[in-house]
Amino acid sequence: MNKELLNAIAYLSKEKGVSSDVICDSLEAVLITAYKKEPDANPTAEVELNRTSGDYKFIAGKTVVETVENPHTEISLSEAKAINEDYEPGDMIQVNVTPKNFGRIAAQAAKQVMIQRLREAERSIVYDEFSNRTDDIITGLIQRVENKNVYVDLGKAEAVLPASEQIPTETYTVGQRIKCYVVEVRKTTKGAQILVSRTHPGLLKRLFELEVPEIYEGVVELKSVAREPGRRSKIAVYSRDENVDSVGACVGPKGSRVQNIVTELQNEKIDIVKWDEDPAVYIANALSPAQVISVTVDEEEKSSSVVVPDYQLSLAIGKAGQNARLAAKLTNWKIDIKSESQVVEGKTEDRSNEAAVDDDSDILSDLSMPADAANDDDAATDPQE
Repeated sequence: MNKELLNAIAYLSKEKGVSSDVICDSLEAVLITAYKKEPDANPTAEVELNRTSGDYKFIAGKTVVETVENPHTEISLSEAKAINEDYEPGDMIQVNVTPKNFGRIAAQAAKQVMIQRLREAERSIVYDEFSNRTDDIITGLIQRVENKNVYVDLGKAEAVLPASEQIPTETYTVGQRIKCYVVEVRKTTKGAQILVSRTHPGLLKRLFELEVPEIYEGVVELKSVAREPGRRSKIAVYSRDENVDSVGACVGPKGSRVQNIVTELQNEKIDIVKWDEDPAVYIANALSPAQVISVTVDEEEKSSSVVVPDYQLSLAIGKAGQNARLAAKLTNWKIDIKSESQVVEGKTEDRSNEAAVDDDSDILSDLSMPADAANDDDAATDPQE
């Protein structure tokens, strides 16, 4: 029985990933619960479990007395001396109160309680493990797809990839290995509920940390990320070492580093731009691959006006405004883009308006001239006079 108990503890510890101490604590609680259901159970009894041999017994403290009035708390002098001749009335003695055939009874009574406690311990361990991985990347296998939700097997736990966190252009198949970003870990009565995402900007950031050693080591810093999942993304990077090219480090030899990330994200296009503390330079970089002529910034409004060559206007704005929109998200600045000809036309129109205003002012001044002054002018210009 004792050997079987030790084997069961070792098996559960290995299989469930629960420490043997946690299992033994649970077993002690289960044994004392089962014991107190016995007809003559001592209410003050405690269980002693030898975690090396697997032996256990129930002991209760009793006072040595001449005449026993309460058998749960007292023991006769004769019984005490049978244990040890040195005991005298008034002494406290620890007595073994384990019932006969208790092993079989305890096994039957404690089975369900033990299973429940092990499940709770296992859930707690899984929650503790994955709660520390929030805002990190995990890899798993797609187990099933139900009601548009994708369930990912992580080994000890299962994660949920809801429809709202899925890349619209991706197709998910059972058995597919997938990397996800841990958004939240909740503790529920059924265990840890792990919510993951494929659209979160943090996924792109963590993928670059995995692929680019310079980012992981802190030489290159990833300052900002802007994503339109499945379509296009922009990241801004900065090098703390003037000898290290931040953009080149992220691209990698022959583009290998960024290509690995593009492949993981199902061919999502990624623009890597250089971060700069000067907002004008940063905004110009963010609009890459478009070329920029000039950038004017308004610090108070956090807005900017950008001038690009005529042939670069559509590239700067992007399809459906995608490039300009991502640049604005990346820099956190409002960006107004105009072509060079639009700026020239605007200046020409302003000059025309100014000229028109001057002409109108002259006309108004003539109309407001006094009558006698007008007569004097007429007299001066009459040749007969």
